[in-house]
Amino acid sequence: SYSPTRAQKTPLPPLAAMAVADKAVAGGGEAQQPEPEPEPAAEASTFAELGVCRELVEACDAMGWKQPTKIQAGAIPHALQGRDVIGLGQTGSGKTGAFALPIIQALLEHRQPFFACIMSPTRELAIQIAEQFEALGSAIGLVCSVLVGGVDRMQQVLSIAKRPHIVVGTPGRLLDHLKDTKGFSLTKVKYLVLDEADKLLNLEFKESLDDILKVIPKERRTYLFSATMTKKVSKLQRACLRNPVKVEVSSKYSTVDTLKQEWYFVPADYKDCYLVHVLNELPGSMIMIFVRTCESTRLLALTLRNLGFKALSISGQMSQDKRLGALNKFKAKDFNILICTDVASRGLDIQGVDVVMNYDIPMNSKDYVHRVGRTARAGQSGYAVSFVNQYEAEWFKLIEQLLGREIPDRKVDMDEILILREHISDSKRIALTKLREDGGHKKRRKVAEDDDDEEEEAPRGHRQKPRSFKKSSRR
Repeated sequence: SYSPTRAQKTPLPPLAAMAVADKAVAGGGEAQQPEPEPEPAAEASTFAELGVCRELVEACDAMGWKQPTKIQAGAIPHALQGRDVIGLGQTGSGKTGAFALPIIQALLEHRQPFFACIMSPTRELAIQIAEQFEALGSAIGLVCSVLVGGVDRMQQVLSIAKRPHIVVGTPGRLLDHLKDTKGFSLTKVKYLVLDEADKLLNLEFKESLDDILKVIPKERRTYLFSATMTKKVSKLQRACLRNPVKVEVSSKYSTVDTLKQEWYFVPADYKDCYLVHVLNELPGSMIMIFVRTCESTRLLALTLRNLGFKALSISGQMSQDKRLGALNKFKAKDFNILICTDVASRGLDIQGVDVVMNYDIPMNSKDYVHRVGRTARAGQSGYAVSFVNQYEAEWFKLIEQLLGREIPDRKVDMDEILILREHISDSKRIALTKLREDGGHKKRRKVAEDDDDEEEEAPRGHRQKPRSFKKSSRR
């Protein structure tokens, strides 16, 4: 059976040396480094063997979790022993379950409101985490509150008034409620989780996170989970880990073996043509297309809809209701193409995504890992394709260096690309006209609410079936 105390006494690899306890917060003790853990894949075949209680084993069965994933098998025993945990695993590896199960089991023994606080960098990920907590704790009356931006604050105040066991939120809105909502306090929190921790420890969240950490008790358990993790000790010190154990089930930056990756070298002026060519080869597939800017999501979605594709967009400029609405339509397969910025690249578990396309290459190489992790999840196969123009080639080489491997490139007959150009140019011109009529890029909020009505029909005279124009061009 699995022995959680069997830690290797070997020199720490670079990543294992990344976490150091903050002496001041830890009560002045010696700074501790996390111990590296071997992969325990063959050691525990059931949740019961990990020490998970009967009620939660039944909840796992109800959710279809028949056996623990590697990250769960590695992290749960240590968490149940009361250790701080740094969990590093590939996207889709079951990290949410790895911290949710120990927290709920501890809650069963000591029920109290505001028992745990989970922070995530994006609204959608926070909502998804809360859904998993509620599903796992449905039989025991677990109450969860979600505190994220873009949602009416009064609804959240009413949710807080119910004194939830679990609070899940983004740092900004969580801090707003700590300052302004009467009766809301995290002074008795027993567990703190930073999901997608490397993102939360970046400068953009520094002020909010530091203010929250000041009001959370020093005597607590802290979990950091992510697919990629910073090695800057100064960042991890702020998380105030105490004697943490590090559980790593992937190399520093890696993608799963079931993911097929390819790329096209494309002239910048023909990127739309290459995109449509590949879309035509994947009829009916569930596809996520990543672009760099919010404006690009709307423009590309309108262009593709004018060509007859079922495409919709999601970006940080949309209201929360619109973002969730777009996600739900995609999950329900009302639309099979979702065009998004990196707001959707972290943590979101959307079942059945077949393909991820990098229309714009990310400038931060780590974002590539998170993007392509939206497909090939939980052992399923997937396909990731990138469109690299002459200005992005250097960024793509950095991605290959990060992964430690070369990604194979694909060639295509240029005649097949040129056939598409006229139709795509017309569709893009119509889309630009539509955006200008709705206020262009300046009236962002209005456009996000009015233009992103994905049910809206493009002008009938310009709607084309995705394959029809390829055939007609050869007549």
